[in-house]
Amino acid sequence: MWPTRLSRKQEQGRQWEAVALAYLERHGLVAVEANFRCKLGEIDLILRDGATLVFVEVRQRAAGAPVSAAASIGPAKIRRIIRAAQVYLQQLDRLPACRIDVIAIDGDNIEWLRNAIETSV
Repeated sequence: MWPTRLSRKQEQGRQWEAVALAYLERHGLVAVEANFRCKLGEIDLILRDGATLVFVEVRQRAAGAPVSAAASIGPAKIRRIIRAAQVYLQQLDRLPACRIDVIAIDGDNIEWLRNAIETSV
């Protein structure tokens, strides 16, 4: 198998995901998986918050960007996140309580939006 090279943008994305993961771990969440991908979408981070499974979308924007990190998540991206979460949940023996959070990074400011994406997952 050939080694996978990440583009500069992908590498920066992984770095911001690592920042988000460290932030969430400092707040007591426990990492389960990173970069879960399926043909229907992807989940940046999957963690446990007690008995709750948390799917996390990480978004970053430079300070002063015209659109905030949180506002950059459009309807199509929301659908892909929900579909990927559904695929992940189908692999489990039992359906846990779950939610979809967003870590929005604008410049040096990190905002944790709990249950940011409402769904019936």
